[in-house]
Amino acid sequence: MPSNAVQLPPLSLYIHIPWCVQKCPYCDFNSHALKGEVPHQEYVDHLLADLDADLPLAGGRSISTIFIGGGTPSLLSAEAMQRLLDGVRARIPVADDAEITMEANPGTVEADRFSGYQRAGVNRISIGVQSFSHQKLERLGRIHGPEEAKRAAQLATGLGLRSFNLDLMHGLPDQSLEEALDDLRQAIALNPPHLSWYQLTIEPNTLFGSRPPPLPDDDALWDIFQQGHELLTAAGYQQYETSAYAKPGYQCRHNLNYWRFGDYLGIGCGAHGKLTFSDGRIVRTEKTKHPRGFMQGNYMAKQHEVATADRPFEFFMNRFRLLEAAPRDEFRIYTGLDESAIRPQLDQALAKGYLTENADRWQITEHGKLFLNSLLELFLADEYD
Repeated sequence: MPSNAVQLPPLSLYIHIPWCVQKCPYCDFNSHALKGEVPHQEYVDHLLADLDADLPLAGGRSISTIFIGGGTPSLLSAEAMQRLLDGVRARIPVADDAEITMEANPGTVEADRFSGYQRAGVNRISIGVQSFSHQKLERLGRIHGPEEAKRAAQLATGLGLRSFNLDLMHGLPDQSLEEALDDLRQAIALNPPHLSWYQLTIEPNTLFGSRPPPLPDDDALWDIFQQGHELLTAAGYQQYETSAYAKPGYQCRHNLNYWRFGDYLGIGCGAHGKLTFSDGRIVRTEKTKHPRGFMQGNYMAKQHEVATADRPFEFFMNRFRLLEAAPRDEFRIYTGLDESAIRPQLDQALAKGYLTENADRWQITEHGKLFLNSLLELFLADEYD
């Protein structure tokens, strides 16, 4: 059983805005093509009511980061965003230096609206660029063009936000090495403090899942990753997570809290949460996915306690996405389990060269990064029950 010496980790807030202008063929997120107008005020009312219902889970802690994701949050009016963030601050303490991120599509980024979001408290935006190629954007079902993406990045620079991120994908249908690197060069030229650079994966229950496009093979993907990584490193970006690069000091604090096994409230359609309690319980929550059900006031869809046997896998599944060393004492502090519970699995990981270990920390190796799934499988509950 877990000991009672569980320390409560930092607490974040995730807010989900479910609507998009149209659904992208690769997207398996909980997003819904917009039919008519966004119900700005009504949805904000439901988000705040959802937060009210979740407040007992927060245990009086303050929020250190907020992430407003989607869907396309920039479809929400600046007035609705102001009401939302004012409502959050009225209900739960938000740290003075909280990082407050909002996702935006380049086609919905407008200067006057964005200064409104900034006044509401948004101090970091994540712009979904994906590619600077007209042809690739059309193939991905995106509704913006390369010039809109550049304009959005320039706008973000001009606003003097704390930070902004460009989302970029590689391994696109029929994408050559040179096309992938050209996308990266154009992104780097816009000088974002943070770049998310991730490989397109084909997910079930998507249009691409039912009709897969021709993608680069594994050798081509490896070349793209290696040469792209060198480009980013030479431009002063440091890789700190599997798909994330940042200038020094500009890592996404919200995502760092996820990967460090921190806690987060999740409000809005389909949002997930993870909460630790002072008695040692760890509870995961999931909200009603469809806007129709959610906006009838049926917020909580599922809630379950993380079993003791599942905690090592869940901890490392998050922690080993980060390239930074993992402090050994955090395993005990955040799972309530003694390290002896996983000593045999750690010894196997060390013997296979997946990890190195010293008195204070574990560090995933280059070999471990390549075989991350094999490393994580060592910590699955049925491996040592």
